[in-house]
Amino acid sequence: MTTTLPPPFDPELAAALGVIQEMLPPFTLDSLAEARGGGAVAGPTDVQLRRDGAFTVAERVVPGLGGDPDITLLICTPTAAAGTLGCIYHTHGGGMVLGDRRIGVEALLPWAEQFGLVIVSVEYRLAPETPHPGPIDDCWAGLLWTAAHADELGFDPDRLIVAGGSAGGGLAAALALRARDEGGPALLGQMLMCPMLDDRNDTPSAVQMDGLGVWDRQANLMGWSALLGDRRGGPEVSPYAAPARADDLSGLPPAFIDVGSAETFRDEDVAYATRIWQAGGRAELHVWPGGFHGFDMMAPAAALSRDAQDARVRWLNRLFNG
Repeated sequence: MTTTLPPPFDPELAAALGVIQEMLPPFTLDSLAEARGGGAVAGPTDVQLRRDGAFTVAERVVPGLGGDPDITLLICTPTAAAGTLGCIYHTHGGGMVLGDRRIGVEALLPWAEQFGLVIVSVEYRLAPETPHPGPIDDCWAGLLWTAAHADELGFDPDRLIVAGGSAGGGLAAALALRARDEGGPALLGQMLMCPMLDDRNDTPSAVQMDGLGVWDRQANLMGWSALLGDRRGGPEVSPYAAPARADDLSGLPPAFIDVGSAETFRDEDVAYATRIWQAGGRAELHVWPGGFHGFDMMAPAAALSRDAQDARVRWLNRLFNG
């Protein structure tokens, strides 16, 4: 593969990147314990999620899949929602090795208020302690429970979507594949934000961004190796671990996929959207020029971040109100 110079970072984001990198933990297996205990990956408290009474916040412990341990679901319900509620089933990011059910939920709260959506965020077991299929099985068990208890949770089961960013985006894509393959639950859509889809880690963008930005090729190698061990990059990787491995992307719910042009996942995400179209499916793709991985979460006030946030809201509006 001939490598080229990486695409430039957006100037406004580049100014913030140095500060952001100082706050982020090192992404190595040896430093996982330190990273998991650090404030850089801490999620919001119940008080923050309630938003001065705009949401009720609860947690439910539900059965795992088969003989797996029980899992915890974080449930945020808008108190002033008008009309029929829908549901965002959320799978958090963290490279398969970091994070918990609270990470990323705050960004969903404005959507929940605007469109009348219950948020259910799943706590899945992390690699390397729990390799594949443990994490996706936990997410699947939580999705099955959520769909089966739509009446109890107060949402219309026909208005259920999956959503996640980074590793959570990969898990959301895997849930959409699994729901198709196993005959439900029926999903209205899948929102895949800078999703982690391909364990092979060999695209031009992965090579271009090695050592640059956030979650570079070496961090990605660590995350996939933690999840898959010696199977990583080999011929026997399940699409429920790495959705880019799926032979067939037909019959999936409408997808929203976005990614930065200056990040590891750019080319695998563009390829995934392209293959959905080639299979006759619906996908909306955005490649944000100069965006690094997770830029909109880490620098939400930047102009490019606001554009990305607005595009997601427009997609949700078409999905729920179109």
